[in-house]
Amino acid sequence: MEKVLTQRKEERIVTALPVKLGEAMGVTRNVSAAGIFFEIDAACAVGSDISFELELEMPTGKIMLKCKGCIIRTEPRNDKLGVAVKITESVMEAMA
Repeated sequence: MEKVLTQRKEERIVTALPVKLGEAMGVTRNVSAAGIFFEIDAACAVGSDISFELELEMPTGKIMLKCKGCIIRTEPRNDKLGVAVKITESVMEAMA
């Protein structure tokens, strides 16, 4: 039997940030430069492209991180859906 080792290239940070996916709201569980895992009350399918936004509090004020990616995994999490996304594109915008 082969032992499969998986190592992430980017360090993950455990954090609970609000995430907006269209009209649905969720909460992040961990974030890295290359991916994100969040829980949400919305249907999501593995292999689907996705767009979402994170509001971040910075010392200079709030910024919006707008991301695009591909859903690589989903899993039931209590009454929510856990969604793992590989981030393919992101841009930060200052909030007024």
